[in-house]
Amino acid sequence: MTDTLRPAEPASATETGDGQRKLKRSIGVVGGTLLTLSCVTPASTLFVVVPDLFGTLGTATALTIAIGSVLCIAVAFCYAELGTLIPSAGGEYAMVSTLAGRLAGWLVFVLSLLVVVIVPPVIAMGTADYIAPLVHVDPALTGAGVMLLATLAGLLDLRANAWITGVFLVLEVIAAAVVAVLGFSHAHRGAGSLVSMQVAGAHGSVDPVTAALVVSGLAIALFVTQGFSTAVYLSEELEHPRRDVARTVLATLAISTVIILVPVAAITMGATDLRELTGGDLSAMVTAWSSTAVGTFVSLCVALAIVNAGIVMVIQNSRVLFASARDKAWPTPVNGLLSRLGRFGSPWVATLTVGIPGALLCFVDLDTLYGVTGVSVTAMYLLVAVAALLGRRDGHRHTPAWRMPLWPAVPVLLIAVLGYVLVQQDPAYLLWTGGITAVATLYWALYLRPRRDTHWLVSLPEDTRS
Repeated sequence: MTDTLRPAEPASATETGDGQRKLKRSIGVVGGTLLTLSCVTPASTLFVVVPDLFGTLGTATALTIAIGSVLCIAVAFCYAELGTLIPSAGGEYAMVSTLAGRLAGWLVFVLSLLVVVIVPPVIAMGTADYIAPLVHVDPALTGAGVMLLATLAGLLDLRANAWITGVFLVLEVIAAAVVAVLGFSHAHRGAGSLVSMQVAGAHGSVDPVTAALVVSGLAIALFVTQGFSTAVYLSEELEHPRRDVARTVLATLAISTVIILVPVAAITMGATDLRELTGGDLSAMVTAWSSTAVGTFVSLCVALAIVNAGIVMVIQNSRVLFASARDKAWPTPVNGLLSRLGRFGSPWVATLTVGIPGALLCFVDLDTLYGVTGVSVTAMYLLVAVAALLGRRDGHRHTPAWRMPLWPAVPVLLIAVLGYVLVQQDPAYLLWTGGITAVATLYWALYLRPRRDTHWLVSLPEDTRS
């Protein structure tokens, strides 16, 4: 943690084996927000992740997501400040490495890899459930197809992808709006149900939702709107990163919270009984509230939303790998391959490295790794908050950047809350994440640290502009 990095020399940002290191600046706030919102993928989150929360939290789901969203405001402040201070495609690891030390940055990188490896295939496999009105396909095959399609799209120019994902995003927002309108118009209970803290138990009983369950569920609730961090990964391709990263982060969090939380409240009030709510079959609820045609329309919109999420996740994750290779995290031949840029300006080898294994992972049962994802996201946010606490010291104090209000109270409070949420998670998930982190620490100690002058040299792009 004490081995902090100094700002890299401008020349280091352009050195590669083939002489190409810079991503092309081609998108503004609107394009960045469309891409970032697509990574949050509100509709697929609503239909794939939220049903699991209904199963454990029942009527407390909306409250838990609301609390998680409030926490995410503090997290977004940290991302907005650090993302404008350290505008790198490396995202969290670049920010934390620069401000809290190389080892801390390496561990954040590993935690982010856990998230990016697990989430896209799991989300992609959910496509099969929502194209069922038209065709029945094996979830693994469907997920693999979505991942391969997303990989092909990820090889294109980023501006083109912004428009593709923008069209899909409009459709998923419409689907979420339809669910909200139907839920509220068929309400079986009042607004008080949103804080009634009940879940259907075994044999038709009604069980209370305890505060401990809500705290445990916050790890997944944080993940629900987690995609706003994509704005930081895109900072090297935003036209004015010092200004636009913060705008994109905060706008994305605000929009995605509304798109997700309003339908969740509508579903809670519109479910005919507690057992239906806890069952979480949202497609069946929509069909019951309307018609088969409307249910099919919403399902297809969700399927497109999942494809949309796959595209943006592949784009985001390839940028992380590209940046790690540019910063020499791997043996030299691997760094040379992963940092190659294609004719459209995208890191094509890194894109294939993310997409193809993701397609293969669709044939592996990854449901149990959702818990690992929640732990990883919480731990990653905690380390980002630590970096935000250190972000105004030494030479960074006067660097042009967006500055969060109420500093240092915001990061200090966030560290305390996230630390508490982390220790309340299932011990098995903590052990899995801790074991992987321990292996990563060994790699750091045995390979990266002895090569500290030539490897893991986190740099900033030369043409960062205000």
